[in-house]
Amino acid sequence: MINQTNRGFKTLLLLVLFLVPVLQLAGVNFNGLTVSNDDRLLFRADFEGQHALFVTRLSDLSLQQLTMHPEKLYLVDNGRTILILNRLGASRIPVSGGLPTPLPVYPSFAGGDTPLKGRLQDLAASTDGRWALVMEPVSAGFGNLLLVELSSGSKRIVSERIELPGNNFPAKWSPDSRLFVYSKGDRLFYFPILSDPSVLVDERFRMIGPGGIDSVLWCQQGDFYYLAGNTLYRVTNPELFTRTIYGDFLSIGSVAAVLPLTFDSGFDNYWIAPDSGSILVNKNGRGLFFFLLGENQNNTAVLPHVIIPHGADNFNVLWPLAESEQRGANTARSRRSDSKSHLTVVYSLLGETMVLRFEVNGGNITALPNRSYPLAANAALSPDGTRAIFWGENGLELWDYTNWRLIQRLNNIPVYSCAWINNRQLIAGTSRFIEEINISSSSYPRRRICLSAAEEFGFEDNVRGSSRIAVRIGNEWFSSDGRNPWSVAPGIQIKPPILYSDRYRAFLEPQVSGHYVNIPMIRNMSTTGTVSLLSRHTANRSYTLGRQMPIALCFDLYDDDTGLSQVLSALSRLDIRATFFLNGGFIRRNPGAAAAIAKAGHETASMFYTPIDLSDSRYRVTPDFIARGLARNEDEFHKATGKELSVLWHPPFYRSSNLVNSAAAATGYTTINRSIDPGDWISREDALRLNLRQVMPSEMIEQIIEKRASGAIVPIRLGLLPGGRDEYLFQRIEVLLDAFIRSGYVIVPVSTVIR
Repeated sequence: MINQTNRGFKTLLLLVLFLVPVLQLAGVNFNGLTVSNDDRLLFRADFEGQHALFVTRLSDLSLQQLTMHPEKLYLVDNGRTILILNRLGASRIPVSGGLPTPLPVYPSFAGGDTPLKGRLQDLAASTDGRWALVMEPVSAGFGNLLLVELSSGSKRIVSERIELPGNNFPAKWSPDSRLFVYSKGDRLFYFPILSDPSVLVDERFRMIGPGGIDSVLWCQQGDFYYLAGNTLYRVTNPELFTRTIYGDFLSIGSVAAVLPLTFDSGFDNYWIAPDSGSILVNKNGRGLFFFLLGENQNNTAVLPHVIIPHGADNFNVLWPLAESEQRGANTARSRRSDSKSHLTVVYSLLGETMVLRFEVNGGNITALPNRSYPLAANAALSPDGTRAIFWGENGLELWDYTNWRLIQRLNNIPVYSCAWINNRQLIAGTSRFIEEINISSSSYPRRRICLSAAEEFGFEDNVRGSSRIAVRIGNEWFSSDGRNPWSVAPGIQIKPPILYSDRYRAFLEPQVSGHYVNIPMIRNMSTTGTVSLLSRHTANRSYTLGRQMPIALCFDLYDDDTGLSQVLSALSRLDIRATFFLNGGFIRRNPGAAAAIAKAGHETASMFYTPIDLSDSRYRVTPDFIARGLARNEDEFHKATGKELSVLWHPPFYRSSNLVNSAAAATGYTTINRSIDPGDWISREDALRLNLRQVMPSEMIEQIIEKRASGAIVPIRLGLLPGGRDEYLFQRIEVLLDAFIRSGYVIVPVSTVIR
C-alpha cells in the first residue's frame, strides 16, 4: 500500500497536471479580408483545422464558397458528380471540374448556417445523385429524417424523432436508388421512391422488423440482406421494388442461412461476399467469424473466428469477386468448389494499421501470413477487385490487391477521402486539391477538379472593373472569375489587401464568446450604420450555446469491457481525455482492456478491488478493510499496465457512508460523487423489480444536457448489465459528446473539476 507521504506527492502531482486553465475551444475565425474595386469582399474562414475561401457581394452580402475541404466525398450520378462534406457545409462539384455549389437543406455556412463543433454531420445520397437523406436535429438526442430532391431543394419529412446517429447514418439506399431502408427505435422501415407519394402507406405498415441500420445491406447485384437474431434473410433485386410497395417486405424473401451466433445490431457488423457465397461477422469489435452460405453452409472446414485486440476501430473489408468470376468464367451466384478469392480486413489499432488476409478457396478459408502494411486503414477496392487504395494523414498508396504489394505512393500530403470512378481512374481529396488520378499510365497523370485550400489569396492586380480571384497553393497560382473552374495562372499578380472601396469599408470585430472568434463587419459609407456579414446566419436551435465551462465524463467498468473500444475511439477522434474507474475483478479478467485505457492516456481511478455494495449490512466494513481493498486494486492495475492508479475513487454503485469515505481519505484517496445520474444502470430486470421506466439512451442524453452545469461529473457505465438492456448509453457516446461540445462545454478528466 502506498504510504501517506507518497499519497500527498501523488495528489500534488495530479493538481499540477490537471488543474490547468480550461482553454476556450476556438470557433470560426475570419482572416485575410480584402475588398475589390467592384465591391466584393474576399476572405478565409478557419474552423476546427479546416478552412475555406469565400467571396461576397457587399451590395447584398450573398456568399459564394470557392474552395472545399474534402473531409468526406461521395461519387454519384454514374461518376459524374462529387458530393463533398466538411464542417462548413456540403457542396456538389462536377467531376469535369468546377466551383462548389451548396447542397440544398444541408447546413452550410454559405447558406446562412452557423458551423457547429463536434462530428461532421453525414448524409445518405442515392447513387443516381437525385436524392439525399439528411438528419435535422430537433433536440440533443433526436432529429427528423428528411428526403431532399437535390435539383429543386424540395424536402419532405420521412420520419420524426429518430435517434441521432452514432457511428453510422440511420439509412441506406438500394443500388438502383428506388428504395431506402431506415432505422428508428430499434425497428427497420423501408421507403420506396414513388412518382405519387400520396399512395405511400403509413410507416407502421412499412416495418421490416427489429434491428438497427447495421442489420441490413445491399450486395453489388442489388440483393437485399437482413440479419435478425441468428437468421439471415435474402430478398432478390427484381422482386424488391415492385412487391414491397404492396406487401410484407420479408414475405418475398428467403432464409439464406441460420448462423451459430446471435447478431446484435447495436454492437455487430457483417459483410456478404460479392458472389453471395459467404458472410463475415464482426462480433462486438472483438472477433471475426466467417461462415459459408448456400449449399456449402454446413461445411465445417472454415475459420471459426479471429480475435481482435482492444482499441481496434475503423474496420474496412476488401472482398472482390472470385478470380474465376473476374475472368468471366463463372457468372453464377453460388460458390463453385474451385473458385478462389482473397478477403482482407484492415483496421486501426491505437494509431497503427493492422491487416488480416485470408484465402477463400471453395469451402475452405485459410489465414495468410502478412508482412506488408499500407499507410492507413481507410481503403477502397477497385471495381474489378485488382487494385486497392489506402489513404490518410501520411498520403495515398496504390496496391496490387491480388499479390498484396505496394505499386506506387501517389501522395505524401494528407489525403482525407477517395473514391474510384472506374478501374483506371480515381478521385482523391487532398489537403490541397480535389483531383482525378489516372492509374493506367506509369506516370499517373492528374487533373485538378477543384481547390481544397488557399494558402495565399487576393484579387488580381492592375485590372479595371471585375478582377479575377487568385490563390496560391505551394508554388502554383490559380485563378477564377467566380463562375468558371480554377485554372493555372502563372505569373499572376495580386494587389495588396485593402479594406475599402469607394462605397464600402470592412473590418473585423473580435468576440469574447459564442460561435465566432471574430465577425466581419461591413460599413456602407453612403448610409448610416454598420452591418454584420453574419446578420442572417442562424445556429441550430437544438444546441443552446452557453459560456465555455468544464464538465467531467467518467466511465465505470464493473464486469466486462463491452463498449470500451467504441468509447476509446470516440474520445480519440475528438482528442478528449476522460476518467475511467476500474475495480480489481475487472482488471484481472480484462488486463488488455486496462492496458488499452492507460496507453490511450486517460485518467485511471479506483473502484475498489471488487464490485460490492459497501453500504450493505452483510459486509463488515472497517477502515482496514477499505485500505486493503484500495491497495489491492492498485497492485492489480500495476500488474496489468505497469502504471499507477490516481488517488481518486468512488465506491461501487456510488453507495457509501461516512466511515467508508473517512477510511479512504485516511489512505490519501479523494471520494468522487456523481453530479448527474443518467440511469443507465437500470436493467430490464431492475425496471420490473423497482417499478421504474427504462429510459432509452437518446432520452438520457436530453436529460443530461438539460441538467448539465459547470464542474458536473457525469458517469457512464460500460459493459453489459446482468439484467439486460435494449440499448446502452455508451452506444450513443458520439451523440452525447456532440451535445456537450455544441452546447459550449469542454470535456475534461474528473481531477480537473474537483476542489
